[in-house]
Amino acid sequence: MALRLSSSCTRTTPIVRQLVAKYHDYIRAPTPGGKGSYRIPLHSSKIIGVGNDRGTRGHQEDYYAYATLSIKPEELQQNLKKYHKIDWDPHAAGDQFADQLTFVGIYDGHGGSAVSQFLRQELHGIFESVQREDIPELAGWTKELGGYFKRWKGGVLSPWIHDVHTSHFYDMEARATQAFLEVDRHMSIERETQSCGATASVALIQSLDTPHVPFFAANKVALTVAHCGDTRVLLGSTEGAVFTMTEKHHADARVESTRLRRMMGSSLVSDSFGESRWMGVLENTRGLGDLRFKKFGVTAEPEVRTKLLDGSRWAYIILVSDGVSSLVSDAEIVDLVRTGKDPKDAADKVLEFVDALGGEDNATILVVPLAGWGKVEGPDRTKELREYRREEAEGSERHRRM
Repeated sequence: MALRLSSSCTRTTPIVRQLVAKYHDYIRAPTPGGKGSYRIPLHSSKIIGVGNDRGTRGHQEDYYAYATLSIKPEELQQNLKKYHKIDWDPHAAGDQFADQLTFVGIYDGHGGSAVSQFLRQELHGIFESVQREDIPELAGWTKELGGYFKRWKGGVLSPWIHDVHTSHFYDMEARATQAFLEVDRHMSIERETQSCGATASVALIQSLDTPHVPFFAANKVALTVAHCGDTRVLLGSTEGAVFTMTEKHHADARVESTRLRRMMGSSLVSDSFGESRWMGVLENTRGLGDLRFKKFGVTAEPEVRTKLLDGSRWAYIILVSDGVSSLVSDAEIVDLVRTGKDPKDAADKVLEFVDALGGEDNATILVVPLAGWGKVEGPDRTKELREYRREEAEGSERHRRM
């Protein structure tokens, strides 16, 4: 169900500013000769391939979204200088293209679909529209959560809590953190979001070629990933290797266990299967929603990572929910994707393999091509393993039917 916004929540928050949002469901590319531009729809099977399967679950709680955001070129320029030590000239890219940032998000709901549906509808708009002037009010709201957030100092947002005019640079990590926390603030008025939530991974893709070239054909691409939970973002190289941009935010993971012990002590409980659960309930200790657990250390602060890509060396970006990654290894995923004739076909091949293995959970995959698409070399290293696993799964299915 879609969440409603009460009048008390619409006075100064970014949802109102979405009425004049600049995001689109297409990217602009220059015409031959560079004197004009044309639109390329993101929903094209050649631009972003989507696979989405409910599995055997009664409800679909996985959702996704993609959009082209408009971010001030000066902010993008400063981000590139800070994270990658490069000088990018937005004027050389062209005024029509310099503010383009492609947003691709995957959201895995649990306990209901209210949060993941809200993310699908709103996160990209909130991400585009947040402003540092709203940080003090947001920080004040987090204090009302109590517990963990009573002691929280603001993290990457701390420079603006007491002085929004500070010269401290408002970077992509601050924007992502503010956007994710704003989602929790908006949803806090809804009773169902106390006990349901979602994990989220967002890939932010910027073409750096001058004159401008769309990201899927660009020689130089800046990738930023904002991540909470156990959805995943993978990179597949033209050499057939996989590079992981995210780590699972489980309570027993090194980064999370350190954070939680420092702030909360220990509330880690193992279930009857030997799997760790925070507060005996939650597998993930970073996520959106689950408002009743926020005071116990569950946070919507994303882990943000960046990477500068040589487009010719990378074939694709892949986002998957845990309905895929719990059954299929990272190496198997990138090898399956390389066999697709286009991104949509590649996504379907991964889902077909998940189904062959007996996948029961909601499973979602998004495949985003880069300049190395179709140029992957070397052997398919997991082909024999996949064939063996498929045969074993078929045998198990026959056994279950007997």
